[in-house]
Amino acid sequence: MYNVIAREVRSGVVELRMTGYDVLKRVRMPAVRDEQPMSVPVALREDGQVFCRDYLQVPHALNVGATQSGKSVYLRNLVVGLATQRVALVGIDCKNGVELAPLARRFTALAENPETAADVLAALVRYMSRIYDLIRREQGISLDVPDAEITANIWDLPRHLRPVPVVLLVDEVAELALYVTKDEERRRDQIITDLVRLAQLGRAAGIYLEICGQRFGSELGKGITMLRAQLTGRTAHRVNDETSANMAFGDIAQDAALATVRIAADRPGTAVAGDSSGGWVRIRTPHLSIRRAVDVCNANAHRTPDIGELAPLRPAVPAPPLTGKVLPKQPAAGV
Repeated sequence: MYNVIAREVRSGVVELRMTGYDVLKRVRMPAVRDEQPMSVPVALREDGQVFCRDYLQVPHALNVGATQSGKSVYLRNLVVGLATQRVALVGIDCKNGVELAPLARRFTALAENPETAADVLAALVRYMSRIYDLIRREQGISLDVPDAEITANIWDLPRHLRPVPVVLLVDEVAELALYVTKDEERRRDQIITDLVRLAQLGRAAGIYLEICGQRFGSELGKGITMLRAQLTGRTAHRVNDETSANMAFGDIAQDAALATVRIAADRPGTAVAGDSSGGWVRIRTPHLSIRRAVDVCNANAHRTPDIGELAPLRPAVPAPPLTGKVLPKQPAAGV
């Protein structure tokens, strides 16, 4: 056997899953998938099962990894999986948009620098406040309303009133926390405050966070550890030092941190995924070319919802190129 994985199913029952080869050596995702709302199959687990990023079970997550570890491909798979669903995508990519700008037709809002990122986050906070007002109006807590119909989040609202869920994807969080001048420091404090507020209150309003970075420690300044504590899901790709692994798993599972530092440099896409309960598993994301991701986002551009608060921040993209061969103009008759 290549490995044996034990899992407790219930009290007194343990499941043993044995594999005879390295499942993660060449990742092949199943062709037929049972798609669930707000759930994206993004990787393959070492026991052969599909690893899904389920936003309804784990609303917010942290994704760390060194350069060329596969972190960006993991994010790209998330975008492609969400592109076909009823969801608004909001992106912050402070690398001048090199990762997310090609997929901009499927994004409701996109920030490519810290200045615009501050505007995006402030708009999301205003949107969240409006959604809470809607939930409060439709809460239904009168005596004649059955318990099952009382709502405290968007998923219990009637479908015709339910607002579209929002997934916020931050490609490099450190760029939002760094500053030089006093003005940049004030902007940085406001950005982190808005991120913490969205992480603490966003779930019921249908706002979910996916925060990525090479490092995510206290050296990024005040508020960072408070934000990290709100990110239940943890995914760590190959890191350059043990300290970076501990930033993801040190407070919940030391053995997961040890498994992270053992990821080889020649296995891009391999990661350790877990949550705040302490459970973890090795996964590997299949390679997804940016050309394929662009094609999927362009094909689903019509699904991009409009949100009033984010309308000024909608990415400006050129019209898609015409398809098909253009015939040469024929000369007029008699000439």
